[in-house]
Amino acid sequence: MKASVKWTDGRQFVAESGSGHCVVIDGPPDHGGRNTGPRPMELLLMGMGACASFDVLEILEKSRAEVTDCSAQVEAERADAVPAVFTKIHVHFTVTGRSLKESQVKRAVELSAEKYCSASIMLAKGGVALSHSFTIEEA
Repeated sequence: MKASVKWTDGRQFVAESGSGHCVVIDGPPDHGGRNTGPRPMELLLMGMGACASFDVLEILEKSRAEVTDCSAQVEAERADAVPAVFTKIHVHFTVTGRSLKESQVKRAVELSAEKYCSASIMLAKGGVALSHSFTIEEA
């Protein structure tokens, strides 16, 4: 896996993934940015949320659950001192579908957190306290 990051100006960068997709990353105006894209740490948090969501959805679909929507709200706390690493991250999944079983969704969330989500597991091994919760909504 590869990526490239090119500085454009101020504190704005364009990152390109190895698969050819680009994203603008920027800083706030008080740090020389123009607020034209997510901050680097926001992007890391979004990536972790997407990684976990990908797993939850795939696990549920493999168990033949009838999922119509899946979203994750990710909240993080950072250290006050530099480096301002993540210290806590909580992911709340909202899974919508038809006749979803609580046990299936719980298992999918647990498997993602403990076995499959590379991003979550990497952050947890780095000392981040991770927690997860979910709600189920009927479609």
